[in-house]
Amino acid sequence: MNNSVLITLPLLLACVVLSPVSKADTAQSSTNHAIKMSSFNLSSQKWKNRVLIVFALSVDNHIYQQQMQLLQKHNRGFAERDLVLVQVLATNESYVNRQPIDESSAAKLRDSFGVDKENFRVILVGKDGGVKRSDATPVQATAIFEEIDAMPMRQQEMQQRRRK
Repeated sequence: MNNSVLITLPLLLACVVLSPVSKADTAQSSTNHAIKMSSFNLSSQKWKNRVLIVFALSVDNHIYQQQMQLLQKHNRGFAERDLVLVQVLATNESYVNRQPIDESSAAKLRDSFGVDKENFRVILVGKDGGVKRSDATPVQATAIFEEIDAMPMRQQEMQQRRRK
């Protein structure tokens, strides 16, 4: 084997092993496996999905737990309405459809909507990127669905799906 390959290979491996990985890139799960965290930008959802954002201090927060119970068994309703669930938590990892997102994405969402870390808020964002409703207390999934179903764009979607 070529001597330059033998010298280069260990150097390359050292660079890969020693390269810094920021907390934004990975999170340690309970089984100690690295989970890839992604960034989330609300504008990437525009004209594709509606977004329901739940802001809370932590997973231990009583109001947050109540809200998640109200949404828990409505996956089909979310899918039918092209609705993405975003959980922005101040002291825990934040998620988009159960996938972890980085801290900077969560912070940008808090800043964009002016929600302090200790506050609870539920915000519905339409496909056009506009805020359609904002609640400071837990809200029923059916109330959110009714709000969406009354939107002109949703009315068009339902008509198109009936024709198919």
